[in-house]
Amino acid sequence: MTIDKRPIGVFDSGIGGLTVVRELRKQLPNESIIYFGDTARVPYGNKSPEMVTRYAKEATYILLQYDIKAFVVACNTASAHAIDVLKEHFSIPIYGVIQPGVERALGVTKNKKILVIGTSGTIRSNAYQRRLKKNGNGLDVFQKACPLFVPLVEEGWLNNDITRSIIAEYLDPYKAQDIDTVILGCTHYPILKSAIKEFWPTAELVDSGVETARNLKRDLDNNFIKSDDSVGNCKFFVSDIAENFLEIGQMFLGTKMEHFEVLDVENFLIENKQLFE
Repeated sequence: MTIDKRPIGVFDSGIGGLTVVRELRKQLPNESIIYFGDTARVPYGNKSPEMVTRYAKEATYILLQYDIKAFVVACNTASAHAIDVLKEHFSIPIYGVIQPGVERALGVTKNKKILVIGTSGTIRSNAYQRRLKKNGNGLDVFQKACPLFVPLVEEGWLNNDITRSIIAEYLDPYKAQDIDTVILGCTHYPILKSAIKEFWPTAELVDSGVETARNLKRDLDNNFIKSDDSVGNCKFFVSDIAENFLEIGQMFLGTKMEHFEVLDVENFLIENKQLFE
């Protein structure tokens, strides 16, 4: 086995990608992780595909400074718009969150009726729908933007009357469509998994973060490229700090952040402008 103690880089437009980090830590406890959340420029959903791609490339260069061995784009919007460009531009293994979720949904659906829920930007991109249609024959794919789910999660309202009412408002029209699989197409949404399952107990809920972590673990296992550390460490960087960042971030992560600091992205871009020429 090749011992490779280099960390895994994880990038998100904000803090939702910490749910992906949580899964990586669960499935790959020996691996170290460097996380970068571009909180100064969130949300990405209202940005053009070109701007999202530019931000994703900048984030990749930032994380490459930490000598990462793999790069996870834990952002549905960036995965939708930038993943192909990143794979062409950089030589390290790069993982998005959309394709793993698509593969899992295709594997578990029995009647080929799949609902994708996500932010307005992700749903507008049709990224899940295109990949589902490309990889599966005879599918009925439904899509629903659920923009209020993100503020509900960030308020910590995970299963109260208001949350249950909003879930019902968004999803009730689809229960009658005989849908058996629901893709959680936003990294915030796994925090609401219990409440969504309570409302729709017959649906198979697909968490793209779980599937992304599983794919990365499979590749590290297959290539025997693993760390021999007993417990990996995590470092967390953001481009700006919100008032309640630590509280929300630790809720997403399920534990305390061992190392946390703010990165000056603008200064990094100025000092490393040759990378972007």
